[in-house]
This record gives sequence, C-alpha cells and structure tokens, in this order.
Amino acid sequence: MLFNITVCPKPHLDDCVGRNITHKIQEALGIHVHETHVAQVFTVEGLDTAGVERAVAEGVLHDPVLHDAFLTPPPSQADYVLEVGFRPGVTDNVARTARETLGLVLGGKESIQVYTALQYHFTTSAGRAAVEHIAADLLANALIQRYSIKSKAEWQAEPGFAPVAARVTGAASNEVAVIPLASMSDSAMEDFSKANTLALSLEEMHAVRAHYAQPEVQATRRSMGLPEDPTDAEIEVLAQTWSEHCKHKIFSAAIQYENKETGRREAINSLYKTCIQRPTAMMRKQMGEKDYCRSVFKDNAGVVAFTDSHDVCIKVETHNSPSALDPYGGALTGIVGVNRDPMGTGMGAELVCNMDVFCFASPFYEGELPPRLLHPRRVMEGVREGVEHGGNKSGVPTVNGSVVFHERFLGKPLVYCGTVGMLPRMLHGKPGHEKKANPGDAIVMVGGRIGKDGIHGATFSSEELHEGSPVTAVQIGDPITQRKMYDCVIRARNLGLYSAITDNGAGGLSSSVGEMAEDTGGCELDLAKAPLKYDGMKPWEILLSEAQERMTLAVPQENLAAFLALAKEMDVEATSLGHYTDSGFFHVTYAGKNVALLPMEFLHDGVPQMQLEAEWVRPAAFPQGNDVLLKNNVPCQFEDAVGQHTGGHGGFLLDMMGTLNICSKEYLIRQYDHEVKGGSVVKPLVGVMRDGPADAAVVRPLLDSEAGLVLSHGICPKFSDADTYWMMANAIDEAVRNAVAVGADPTTLAGVDNFCWCDPVQSEKTPDGKYKLAQLVRANKALEQYCLGFGVPCVSGKDSMKNDFMGGGEKISIPPTVLFSVLGNIHNVNKAVTSDFKTEGEAIFLLGRTANELAGSEAAEALGLAGGAVPQVDLLAAKTRYALVHQAMQQGLISACHDLSDGGLAVALAEMALGGRLGARVNLARVLAEKGLGVAALLYSESASRLLVTVRREHLAAFQQLMGTHMGFDAALIGNVANTGTLVVAHGDNEVLRLDVEELAEAFKATLRW
Repeated sequence: MLFNITVCPKPHLDDCVGRNITHKIQEALGIHVHETHVAQVFTVEGLDTAGVERAVAEGVLHDPVLHDAFLTPPPSQADYVLEVGFRPGVTDNVARTARETLGLVLGGKESIQVYTALQYHFTTSAGRAAVEHIAADLLANALIQRYSIKSKAEWQAEPGFAPVAARVTGAASNEVAVIPLASMSDSAMEDFSKANTLALSLEEMHAVRAHYAQPEVQATRRSMGLPEDPTDAEIEVLAQTWSEHCKHKIFSAAIQYENKETGRREAINSLYKTCIQRPTAMMRKQMGEKDYCRSVFKDNAGVVAFTDSHDVCIKVETHNSPSALDPYGGALTGIVGVNRDPMGTGMGAELVCNMDVFCFASPFYEGELPPRLLHPRRVMEGVREGVEHGGNKSGVPTVNGSVVFHERFLGKPLVYCGTVGMLPRMLHGKPGHEKKANPGDAIVMVGGRIGKDGIHGATFSSEELHEGSPVTAVQIGDPITQRKMYDCVIRARNLGLYSAITDNGAGGLSSSVGEMAEDTGGCELDLAKAPLKYDGMKPWEILLSEAQERMTLAVPQENLAAFLALAKEMDVEATSLGHYTDSGFFHVTYAGKNVALLPMEFLHDGVPQMQLEAEWVRPAAFPQGNDVLLKNNVPCQFEDAVGQHTGGHGGFLLDMMGTLNICSKEYLIRQYDHEVKGGSVVKPLVGVMRDGPADAAVVRPLLDSEAGLVLSHGICPKFSDADTYWMMANAIDEAVRNAVAVGADPTTLAGVDNFCWCDPVQSEKTPDGKYKLAQLVRANKALEQYCLGFGVPCVSGKDSMKNDFMGGGEKISIPPTVLFSVLGNIHNVNKAVTSDFKTEGEAIFLLGRTANELAGSEAAEALGLAGGAVPQVDLLAAKTRYALVHQAMQQGLISACHDLSDGGLAVALAEMALGGRLGARVNLARVLAEKGLGVAALLYSESASRLLVTVRREHLAAFQQLMGTHMGFDAALIGNVANTGTLVVAHGDNEVLRLDVEELAEAFKATLRW
C-alpha cells in the first residue's frame, strides 16, 4: 500500500524556499507570481498505517519545530498546485535518505521503498498556461521528471495527487539476448548501432563481426555454451570500450594532413602519441634525475612531485552532454565523478581542491530555442548548483575557475571540472602512485548501488546531442554517499587492505573491471551479486550502468573479510563480485549463466584505427598578415569605433567592465566553499573588499608546511575562428602566466589538456570535417611546441569530440575549445602575490610589448567588429619574462601582479584598482608598442604574455637592475598607484579617461548581481 506524507513549513514561519522560487520565476520567465509555498511529498511503500502514523508522530521525516506533516493533502488556497517528481528509474537521493531513516527508526529497511516529489502552491493570476510554462521551462526537466498541475477548483474538488511509485517494476532477469550480427546487412548494422546508442561505425561493426566469425573464437564459445553471435552484453561492452569517450579514436587516428597555404603534406600517426605523449617523454628524459613527473597518461590522474613526503595528482574532466540535458544532475556528477579520479589514482589520493570552468551562451539570450534545448540561464543556474552541491557537500574547496560566454555554446555547454589530490610518496614500502591487481584478488565494488541512470553515458557522449538523446544517459550523483565511501577507502588504504583501485566512471563495471583486468590478464565477474537500486535490470544494464559513487578494488583474498568488515563498520556498501584471473578473457556471468566472454586483447586493442583527412585553408575573414577590422563586412578603424562611443573612452571602459566575459563572477564564486580544509592562501577573490579577480589559486595542503600548490588555467575559444594554432598557444601562455603571476616556480609546472571540439570527421552531416580536423591538428602542433618551449609536460588530459547539436533542422557547433590547466609549486606560500594595488606611490610596470592584435578581443566583440590579427605568442620572450618575474618575487620586489588578457591593459588596470580600492595615474605614451598604435588599441589590444606589476619605492632600483640584467627585456614604467580613488589614463599630455574606482567596481559587479 502507498501512503503520501506531505511536509510543509508551519504557517507562521517564512517559506524562504518558496520566496526564492517566486523570485526565480519573475527573473527567469517574467511571470508574476504573488506567492509560492513549497511542500515535500514522500510516497512510502512497505509500511502499514500504524508505521506511517508513527513516522509522522515522531517526526522521522520532518522537523516538528519548523514543519507540519500531513497524511492527507494539506489545505491550500493556492490558485494552482504543481507537483514535480522523478520518472521511473531515475535516482532519487532524498528518497534514499528517507528510506534509510525510516528503516533506522522503524526497522524493516529492506521492505521499505520511498519516492519523493515537490509541490509548488502558487498564488497567481497568470493562468494555467503560465504555470505550464513555469513547470516546463524552470522547475521540471522532462528528461528525468514528470509533473502534474491542478487549479484551485480541481484541488478543492479532489485534494492532492494520486500517490505515484516512481519505480522500475519487474524482477531482475538473467535473460541474455543474442545479436544476429552475422546475418545483418550494412544498413541494418548502422541502424542497430544508432537505435541502441552504440556509436559504433560500420567499419567497427565489421571488425566485431569478423572477430566472431573466426573458427577459434567460435570453438571457444561453443565449449562455454555461448552462441556464435555476440550477446547483448558483449556488443555493449565493446561499444563502451571502443567509444570515442573512452578510446579517443580521433586523437589516435592516422591523419593525412595538408596545409593548403604552404602546400605541405604530412602523415600523422596519432596526434596523441605525436603531439602530447612524445613531448612529455622528451622533457622527462631531458630532466633526468630532476624529473618531477611520477605517473603520466596511465592512471586516472597525472602524478607529480610535491614534497619529500607527498606527491600530488590532477585530473580535469568534461560533462558536457549530460549537463545539456540535465544541467544540475550532469554537473553534479561531473564534479563528484572527477573527485573519484584522484581517489582511484595510485593507491588512492586524498582530495585537496576542486576547479571548474564553464562555457555558456548568454544568460540573457532572447531568441527562439531549438527543440529540446534549455534556456542558457537555466543551464547556467543548474550547472552552478550541481557543482556547488557536489563540491561543498563533499568537503572539498573550489579554489579556481572561470566562465566563458559565446553564442555557439547554446547548442551544448562545456562543463569542465577538475580535482587535485595528494598521496604519500611511499606507502607500505612502495611508491604511493603505484598499484597492480593480482590474479586471485577479489573484485570488490564499494559505494553506491547500481541503477539505470548513466546507461550509455560513454557512447552517448561520443555522438552529437540531438532531439532523441536518451534519458538513461543522465546520471544522478550523491556526494554524501561518495564522501562516506571516500573516508572508508582512505582508511583501507592506510591499513594496506587492497592492491589496486579505480573509478567506476564511463562504462561502470565494464570499464573499471575491464581496465583493472589488464593487470592480470582476465577476470570472472558475477553480476547476480551486484547490489541494485531497484528491480528490473538486465545483466548488460548492470554491467554498463554508470550509476554514481562507486569504486572498484582488487582485494587480496586474505584481506577480504577485514575489508568487508571495515566497510560495514563505516556504513559503506561493499560487495565481492568475483575475482581477477590470468585466463585471457573478460568473463561475465549472471547466477551461473554466461553473459559475456571477450578476449582481453580484442576488447582493448581490437578497434580499427580511423583513417582521416585534414585540410587547412585560412578563413577568408582572417587573411594572413592583415590586421584590418570589419563591421558588416566593411573596413572599420578601431580608433573611430571606440571614439564614437557616447561616453568617450571612460564610458566605453565602464561598458567593457560589464561585458559577460569580463564582469565579476562573484555571484557564482560566493556559492562555492573555497575555505574548507583551511588551506586556501590566494582565494578566487582578492583585495581590500575581497571582490577583485585573482589570477590563480594558491593552496597549502599540508598545514604544518609552508609548501604550496598553484592551480591556474587558460581558455581562449574566441581565437579559434581565426586560427586554432594561436588559440592553443594563447591558452598555454595564459595558464603559465597566471601561475607565475601568483608566485609559482615556472620550473615546476605540469599541464593538463582538455580538448572540446565539434565533430571533425568528414561526413554528410559534417561537410567541413576536413577543415575542422585541420583545426585540431594545428591546435595539437601548438600544444607540442609551446609545452616543449615553456618546459611544461602534460601529465593528464581528456578530449570531448562531438560537441554539436542537431535538431529542428539546425546544427550548432561549439567553437573549438581547449582548457589548459597548470599545476605548479610555490615553495613558500608567504611569498604569494595577489593582483590588487597595495600602497600609494608604488610604480606600475607593464612587462611585454603591445601590438595591433584585436581579432577575437572583447573590445572588438563589444563593437561588433570582425577580422583583425590574432594575438601571437613570442615563446622565448615570454619564458624569459616569467623567469625574471619569479626571481623578482622571490626577492620580495613585486607587491602586486596581474596578467593582461580579456580586455587588455584598460581592464587589467581597472581590476587592480578596484581590488585595492586605490587609484592610479598611467601614461600610454610609455607603453612599449608597435609603431603607430592608437590610444584605443593600446588600451584594448589583447597581445599575449603581458603582465602588470607594482613595485614599492624602496625596491624600485633593485627591480630595474634585475630587469636590466637581461638584454632587451620589455619592461616599461607606465605610472604610479595613487590614493585618490580615481583611475586616470593619459597619452602624453592628453588625458584619455578619468574614472572613480567605485564606479568601476559597480560596473564590474552589476551584470551578474542576481
């Protein structure tokens, strides 16, 4: 029998949740709602009437001081009542907690089921259509939720909604389907792959069919009682293992590359091996005994040296496709998922900090949305909340990040989440970063249970988003369950109870067990032993589900009882599902019935290498060597465009401070806990009012040590339409520059490359695939050159290659985007430097030269200008500059440092001034620049590798002497900090602008002050 328990705030108390919903409806949809009251509904199954009445009387599911609980629908005078609940098969974390609580208090936990919904009681005259709009476009995601609406008359005639059990019905079945691949035509195979979200190409389907046709394979299968054709589980495992998401097939492809500009042709056998893996290997060889890389490209995260006692690791992932469909759930699983990567690195790392970088379309977008797409503001809010809940509830500080806006992120947002972990240098007599499963070790799954959420996550992310993208691909995370699991794993690590560990990420058990089985050469896995969230799952679904909060461990048999006892003591579910073997087979059963038998070699190495073609032709809008800007395809002088602004240079700078890519992101930052653990040194916001932007984060993970970590990043998709080579070069330069700006030692930096690309494979859907692949090639060539030049080895990375949306006859492709993250050491955190002006009278130096490089600049975008010259990176000059800046910081000569990026010199000066709430007097005539550069270009050019630094009077001579030791070093004394509270910029004797610092701060903070 089903019972509804409805929990409402007491009438005399403020319903702050309802008030916030009312505000959101007005702000996001422009619908006037006078009042909103929110109620939580628990549908309970498995208790009798007495049990439910006791739960209400004892306040098991509510706080009797703050809430009333009803077993019948509560009285309501609302004009409309909206109820929103999860669809069958979708994970419901609140319900899980309620079930555990009821079981703890009343007993009989195993027989109890709980399902939840939220009721919104609206007082509004807007009408039913408006409430439908509120439901569909703000409060319910049709992908994972269902909703019902009642008017006041309907509610009064029949109060409440029928209790709905959102469960998957039917007992788990050991039925295994056979896929008749041998008899399928090519078109049938293509249709089968598409219908089942396998993302397998026709060539790959042929490779699978050829494998099963081999006489020795057929003989082995007959001896095991398996059909000659693949089972559903086998085809699903192969699709997951061979997916673009997991196998990085485009990066591993054989590419014939032609540069139409130069006429040069080149054969590239794997961009990954050539441009990423090889440079890192070269650098490690050159470093010799000073090599600080511990483990690269072979574990869940890259590991580098930190102190004599500890190493650190870093991983950055994307969760773009799930976040497009369910922003909250997709982003939450993005952050808790990347947390598990360090947990599964080496013998398990302790979590130090998080970072996040988001790419959205404008939250003020007013155009018509293609089918299935959510409004960018709703995406932004959902992603923000998901990462907030995942990070904050896990007790991990979020210390670094940024938000990038571009109109083409409407089709698919980019959600990058990264985590830094720390592990002992030595553990139980072995390096902490080393692990290895052994034959006979038990396969133990710990953490959450398995559900339908996340099925086909890996393959779904390996194709473009479209109107029919599947509901089951979206996962729902639970940071509390994961935190309990993490605490248990670290304790087990310290006790030496397991020999290897990895994350249950993309592909679930299929991936984690399949990868760990490479250590031993095989495994025996019994899916009937796996704990499930609900009944009705098929064996292949259990095997492939990416339901969250799970890790897989290899536990020696002699430690198994102790490990399971520890997990039980810490209230963490742990289950032995089989053992690792040296049989050569990935062998899966369900209660004694064969489900899958795949040779390990074919599983991991059988995918055919893609053969691709790439052709580079420079875009017509960006002719080489041409810095002409265009407005409506007509040449336009940048100086004239800025000069025509009604507010002059001062008014234009105020407008620039409020543009989406420059304005303060304090609204988001303040919702992330960057202080938990107590190790944050340089925080995301700096200055006297804690509202100036920091260039990078500085964290002290060991509180009894002065050694610190610096975490920074660079991301420049705005340059991609001009040339992805310079986009990549600028991203690397920006990441290194930001790290150096806060005090990182430039000889200790490690990089993480995260590529997000539109489909670069030529096809009917992608007629410009050769050009897009050439863009990828050029970005990788820049990665190779600039990582080698800066001496920054890549230690980890990821790619997401199908960031397109197809729907309503429209294709939206993201601009090619690379997030380049840098992790470095600062040997003494007391020498960290922030960006805010500190003291009146300090000298302001601009380091680096300024050129007429306005392509993709924020100023050109604000003025509607296209074309121009893209910023180029002078590698030798930049590397020398950063080394000298670090030397000056070590000597205590620099009091403030800020990089010049979005908005150029004008914005950097404004940010330093508002950070310190101090003014400045600056003369543009002193800037080292390209001959003939006008005032506007001096202010807003985004030339690379430049830094603004301030130097106290008493250190001025020493600083100038140090800078002068290197012949030709570009350092210009352009002004001084003033205590007037006014930023004054002149060019020679002509004053260009004069702005109050508080006015700048207000313009900076107003745009996203929600």
